[in-house]
Amino acid sequence: MPRTAKGPSKPKISPKKSPPRSTDPSTVTADDAIELLTADHRNVAWLFDAFEAAKGDAEKRRIAIDICVALKVHARLEEDLFYPAALKAVGDSALIDEAMVEHASARDLIAQIETGAPGEAMFDARVKVLGEYVRHHVEEEEQDIFPKCRSSKLDLEALGTRMALRKAELGAGFKVSNPVLALTPSDT
Repeated sequence: MPRTAKGPSKPKISPKKSPPRSTDPSTVTADDAIELLTADHRNVAWLFDAFEAAKGDAEKRRIAIDICVALKVHARLEEDLFYPAALKAVGDSALIDEAMVEHASARDLIAQIETGAPGEAMFDARVKVLGEYVRHHVEEEEQDIFPKCRSSKLDLEALGTRMALRKAELGAGFKVSNPVLALTPSDT
């Protein structure tokens, strides 16, 4: 990852003031796999900003659940479909291994957030740290993995179609956040 004397560069995921097209993970519109994942990145960035601006425990809880569901769906898409295809296309197992470790750390925090509640000790801190992990992860994907995939022979449109179908299935299954489903990548 490129670094400057001032430290790591900030990921370019500044969300707009209005929500992205949809914060519903089962709603999918993308031309290829990278566009679908990038749209997810923008969506979750917006959700983290909305959490920071939220007033009251009920609103924070709703947004925290939306964050957890969006990240669980996104991680499953990457682990089940995108990363295996990316590994075959670019052959850089170190990048994919690091991304998988980052997913494991995120899953741990997601489980803690789902079992906690706003107002409890460290709830807001967990959401904030999860956001920092996600921003770091997004930066690496968008600056390292995605460009390598774009310049490979990977059929991003076909992969995007498969991912969109899977995302709709997962989104429907995660409508009510389920920590057990989030913690176990599927074997499909």
